[in-house]
Amino acid sequence: MAAAGQTITYGGLARLLELSPPNTIHQITVALERLMGEDAEAGRPFIAALVISKARGGLPAMGFFDCARRLGRFTGDPNGVEARSFHAAELNAAQKFWGGRAANCRDQ
Repeated sequence: MAAAGQTITYGGLARLLELSPPNTIHQITVALERLMGEDAEAGRPFIAALVISKARGGLPAMGFFDCARRLGRFTGDPNGVEARSFHAAELNAAQKFWGGRAANCRDQ
């Protein structure tokens, strides 16, 4: 998805991963927050930025911003202009970083 410059909704990712109810969205958010911690520790862009909420106009859910704040990467209002700017920058960086890695794996 990163290589293609695409995003996916939380529900779409749950279906893609064939997660079974109950609590499929919760399962996704727990996994994404763990990935965010790993990405922050390794100095990588958040791959979780590829996952967006249908209800937030192309932004991730509030938990993305809360987690990014806990990890020291986001300050600002998760409902404001700062959130949109932060997500756009993080999404762009993630698509470049993770998309390039996918291309490199295919070439080998």
